[in-house]
Amino acid sequence: MKNFTVVVLDGVGIGELPDAAEYGDAGSNTLGNIAKVLNGINLPNLEKMGLGNIAEIKGIKPQENPAASFGKMKEVSTGKDSTSGHWELAGLKVDFKFPVYPEGFPIEIIEKFKAETGVKGILGNKPASGTVIINELGDEHVKTGYPIVYTSADSVFQIAAHEEIIPLEKLYEICQITRNKVMVGEHAVGRIIARPFLGRNGNYTRTTNRRDFSVDPVSDTVLDYLQNARIKTVAIGKVNDLFNYRGIDIKAKTKSNSEGIEKIMHYSKKMENSFIFANLVDFDVYFGHRNDPEGFYKALKQFDSVLPDIINSQDETDALIITADHGNDPTTPSTDHSREYVPLLFYRKNQKWRNLGIRETFSDVAQTVAHFFSVNNDLNGESFLNE
Repeated sequence: MKNFTVVVLDGVGIGELPDAAEYGDAGSNTLGNIAKVLNGINLPNLEKMGLGNIAEIKGIKPQENPAASFGKMKEVSTGKDSTSGHWELAGLKVDFKFPVYPEGFPIEIIEKFKAETGVKGILGNKPASGTVIINELGDEHVKTGYPIVYTSADSVFQIAAHEEIIPLEKLYEICQITRNKVMVGEHAVGRIIARPFLGRNGNYTRTTNRRDFSVDPVSDTVLDYLQNARIKTVAIGKVNDLFNYRGIDIKAKTKSNSEGIEKIMHYSKKMENSFIFANLVDFDVYFGHRNDPEGFYKALKQFDSVLPDIINSQDETDALIITADHGNDPTTPSTDHSREYVPLLFYRKNQKWRNLGIRETFSDVAQTVAHFFSVNNDLNGESFLNE
């Protein structure tokens, strides 16, 4: 079939980067710290692939003959955001800082937001955990109809609204206006995020109808190069939003890891000569940001249980990478992403494993994909296809 599949386990970091302290992330180690807190974890299929060969993880044993090549990758881009992480995986180096707002958004931004979107007022305007702020301000939002605006340590402008107070299409319209007319120029954040929720009387829960409105990639990514070379590109999950749908032929949206996994296997079997780029977001959004190591581990176990099915959907002509875009250590006080190495597992049926070492950039993934399809490019990174 000659497909190349990259699966991004969102937020599944594997140890602090050398500059982690500059980001407030000294000591972060998503996989390692979850294993310590839970006194060991059991992920037998990832273990067979070679996860324990990458780093010390309590309960995960190194393998003498792992099923996959293994290593870990540094992020050279400036940040620890999903946007910069995925862009770097696709061959870009984000050598500028997306704007962040640790004190909330300035008054001129809020006034412009109100003027452009027509909302009469807002609630919040501060960095916050999304699950906390909707319960803090949800009753007032239901009473007033004002959207809840908040941010985080990442470059995001998040808009939360009850689906029965501001219908989904209206919320998406507000976000699109914010993307196009408000957060522009020096305020062009990486993502505007619609955060719909439901519930009542101080007990509110986010729904799966989140939508991200990203900026365009700053230059061509591996998706563009492949598409121009008539290699079909398939994006699964929030990959679509993060690249603003650019360079993507087939756009498969998902609302859960389970749905994402189903689509990975579907397109792996259906497509030929294609690049499949998938994000599984549950680890990050439901457990990393909520400081829930037990839930994070359950999601890892779910992925591990279906990993043999993903592998069995591959044939000798295919290639598979399992990696991440950043860390999100649920054992630290922070509820934000963490600046970490990401794991690298590279599988090809009947190919002997190799130690891929520490890669100097996530962009080695893009070059490996391009090399696989024999597509010339000007992207960052070095291929490990035949190392």
